[in-house]
Amino acid sequence: MTRSLPPVLVSSYAISPAHTTWDPALEAELLPALCALPGVAGLEVPWLGGIHPHDPAWFLRHVPAGAELAVTALPWVMKRCGADARHGIASPDDDGRRAALADLRALADDVRRIDSDSDASVTIVALHTAPQGRGDRSALAASLAEISAWDWSGAQLVIEHCDAAVPTHPWEKGFLPLAAEIAAIRDADAPVQLWLNWGRSVIETRDADAVTDQIADAAATALLAGLTFSGSAAVDGPYGAAWSDGHLPLAAADPRSGSLLDAEHVAAAISAAGPLERIGLKVSRRPQDRTVRDLVGTVADNLDAVRSAPTPRSPAPSGG
Repeated sequence: MTRSLPPVLVSSYAISPAHTTWDPALEAELLPALCALPGVAGLEVPWLGGIHPHDPAWFLRHVPAGAELAVTALPWVMKRCGADARHGIASPDDDGRRAALADLRALADDVRRIDSDSDASVTIVALHTAPQGRGDRSALAASLAEISAWDWSGAQLVIEHCDAAVPTHPWEKGFLPLAAEIAAIRDADAPVQLWLNWGRSVIETRDADAVTDQIADAAATALLAGLTFSGSAAVDGPYGAAWSDGHLPLAAADPRSGSLLDAEHVAAAISAAGPLERIGLKVSRRPQDRTVRDLVGTVADNLDAVRSAPTPRSPAPSGG
């Protein structure tokens, strides 16, 4: 038995090789094929200082008509953090915070350009609470109040929670804890929501069951707009090192991956999240994937794994 899902946004840049080795023919075939999969409403696309890392005009011509887009600047944020440890919208350093806000103004301009010059629409814009290891709740609240007043062409702003800086183990992103992000949204009284990524949360918690608790905490705020299914592993494997943000598949879609995102935890995540506006799927291509058919098949297998996750059983009633 399969479950029905909210509209799905598939991360095109995680599955496609065309961002590292530009292949416009492959990308032109892949993007509409992903959007044609059952239940897929659109794509997550990256912002790396511009609409497209290779050819913005090409992207505006080829983005599938009617597609919803979720735009993430995370690859750009990580590049900027690497160059300047002060950089980020949660930076206690005013120069670092202002530089991040300037980037987001450019992103807002590009969101409006996508909406005006393509046949797609930007539905979600993801924000990230850099800098690494030194974010500040008050600085984030000030940034959110400013950012949310700009023209985003109707797109919903969300903070995509990434693994927080914790004292117990090395972090990948090292951004603010979820509780601080929630508090900053409330402090700013800004129309900003939350988005969780299962893989990034398990990198933070090192505990798949604790991810379910984090999702429940986010859902309890009534701010949770979406949840991305993406895996990580406790051991090195074909998708990279242990606890890396390698966008691993669901365990059922590729058992060799070592992914902790198994059917039980998919079901628990869906139950904990409650009703969602959208969900995301962010998985890397399999090591053997070469063709568009291969890539679309990988996404389809992962979507099937989400839909096939069992419905959690309700607790048995206690005896009277």
